[in-house]
Amino acid sequence: MDLNIIWFVLITVLFTGFFILEGFDYGVGMMMLGRPKNERAQFVRAIGPVWDGNEVWMITAGGATFAAFPHVYATMFSTFYIALFLMLLALIMRGVAFELRGKFKSSDWINFWDGGIMFGSYVPALLWGVAVVNLLRGLPINSQMHYVGTFFDLLNPCALMGGIFFVLMFAFHGTNFLLIKIADAGLLHELKQKSICLGIATLIAYVLFAAIAALETDILSKVGTIIFLGASIVALIVSCAGAATGNGCRAFVASTLSIAFLTIGFFTALFPRIMVSSLMPEWSLNIYNAASTPHTLTLMTIAAAVFVPIVLIYQAWTYKIFKDRVTPADVYYH
Repeated sequence: MDLNIIWFVLITVLFTGFFILEGFDYGVGMMMLGRPKNERAQFVRAIGPVWDGNEVWMITAGGATFAAFPHVYATMFSTFYIALFLMLLALIMRGVAFELRGKFKSSDWINFWDGGIMFGSYVPALLWGVAVVNLLRGLPINSQMHYVGTFFDLLNPCALMGGIFFVLMFAFHGTNFLLIKIADAGLLHELKQKSICLGIATLIAYVLFAAIAALETDILSKVGTIIFLGASIVALIVSCAGAATGNGCRAFVASTLSIAFLTIGFFTALFPRIMVSSLMPEWSLNIYNAASTPHTLTLMTIAAAVFVPIVLIYQAWTYKIFKDRVTPADVYYH
């Protein structure tokens, strides 16, 4: 296996970890909508110790893409410039909201920053779905690796359906995370009912999205992709069953696997491409024509071998330390 393939695999792993970990973060933020202040405080406390660590996966994935496949990074950021600006704005609002919402006990103050967390959860989830689907569907990229379309070219029905699917998947995943983190019996019962409804909605969206994607992309052209997507659907069904029987741990583990298989399926469908050109297939950016030099990839591989295990150990330790359920008494205010 050459270094180009190794870095494609590593970036796949990074995005898989990001969608799993930040996915339930986004989902918990979405679940704050319409909830009373004391329940929103419990939700924030559930992800408070880990949300910023989860975002590191996105930063690392972006940095790895920049270093390993710089042409992809350049073309991608020019393609999704407006979308990435909106995502960055939402993530800044979200990060500031986590830090400032508890500084004053004013209800208006708390409600405002809670709104920032919700805004910073829905918008990135939607935009990630739109971006991922467009990468697979194809974009008007010319022979110089330049995007020659407009922002509105990204808002096609297939991509928007992918965005809606991502929102529902992350909301379901986040609700399942709350099932293993919340101790309040009454709230837990409501979350179980919500998880069942979201699970069914996610399954329906998955089927609709798969049908549209099968018509507009080549996602089903590889056996490996079909296997991973099939495993993702099976895991999603198992997760729904876990929620229906009140087994929060099973529901969360299964939704984690569903997102993992889905992400791997997407990257398997892309390989060896990274950005597909809808103008000419040979103009697509792949792991060879968009890669850094072998010397750069070698140095990056050595650095990754040293630092990635350290990061994984630290994050696993964080989850172990903050594994206990959150009770109403744990929040700083009600």
